Amino acid sequence: MAAVIKSQKQFTIPRERRAVLAASAGTRLCRAFAWPAFLCLFLLCPVFVFSAESRALVKFLDESGVELSWEPYLETGRLSFGYQTVSFRVGEPWILLDSEGKIPCEALRKTGGTLLIPETTEKVLREIFFPPRPEGPRIGAIFIDPGHGGKDPGTIGRHTSGEKTLTVSEKDIVLDTALILGGMLKKRFADKQIVFSRTTDVYLTLEERPERAHAVKLQEGEAIIFVSIHANASLNPKARGYEVWYLPSSYRRDLLTEKDVEADNREILPIMNVMLEEEFTQESILLAQNILKGFDACVGSLSENRGLKDESWFVVRKARMPSVLVEIGFVTNPDEAKLLCDRNHLQKIAQAIYTGIDNFVRQFEGKGVFVP
Repeated sequence: MAAVIKSQKQFTIPRERRAVLAASAGTRLCRAFAWPAFLCLFLLCPVFVFSAESRALVKFLDESGVELSWEPYLETGRLSFGYQTVSFRVGEPWILLDSEGKIPCEALRKTGGTLLIPETTEKVLREIFFPPRPEGPRIGAIFIDPGHGGKDPGTIGRHTSGEKTLTVSEKDIVLDTALILGGMLKKRFADKQIVFSRTTDVYLTLEERPERAHAVKLQEGEAIIFVSIHANASLNPKARGYEVWYLPSSYRRDLLTEKDVEADNREILPIMNVMLEEEFTQESILLAQNILKGFDACVGSLSENRGLKDESWFVVRKARMPSVLVEIGFVTNPDEAKLLCDRNHLQKIAQAIYTGIDNFVRQFEGKGVFVP
């Protein structure tokens, strides 16, 4: 029903970095980081004039994928990308970061109905929304595996109400969910590969799915995670809810072979395999925990939290990377089947998985190691 992956705090810019950002906008007055924020702002605001090169804000939005919410009456805007939000007011020499504090910069202005953004302010926004890649281990690819497909429909739920019959096919709803999720991830992680086992109604063997994940090319220091999406079924029509599976810690594989290690290390190959398996297990559990929390936040009372579970599903045990299998709901439950046919509900499910992946990536790249 699902598969696994390798390799929460909301990201904010500390006072020290805000000072650096202000300096990059054309001032050095905040180098003394110990100055109170209000004093820095008082000193900086007068020095900003419309001196920099500017261009239409919409061009920046098109290039970056940043979204704008605009209030024409107040002439205020809210820029969003991932978890980061920045607010501004036309003509004011500052931007407001996540309702946390002002960063001095050249003001956005409006000419002939067109919003213009100074070049220096655009640089500040790019630094906020697209910070430099972290040093050390990072997630280079996210592999999404919508289960079943083609001649394999997966589980099927049929529910009759009066003269109408509702038929729910697992292969269809998990593909829809995966495509929505992929769109979110591509927008959030422009620097990462977002790869699918399938994007259409095609049949893949169980072996082909992890093989495609293993074929993804990674740079040195990069890891890949594997998320398989499935729907559940039960003889009990009242069974409902979501759950996330990972490979049992007791399951052992030969993740490394002699060709993967130098000759001098071959005698300790069994130890290396145990250590790598432990790493993958801990990272898989962390990923599963984050996705489950995402479901609680995004789906909540609409379904039921059935918890974390471990099982040696084929796609999970064959994925040599952190991996999880997500069961999004029961097609055999009449009420849940209706929800799973609702695109708005699938959007919530995709948001739940996205939130979990995003939090996991932040933890992994923030520490470079498993974070309990």
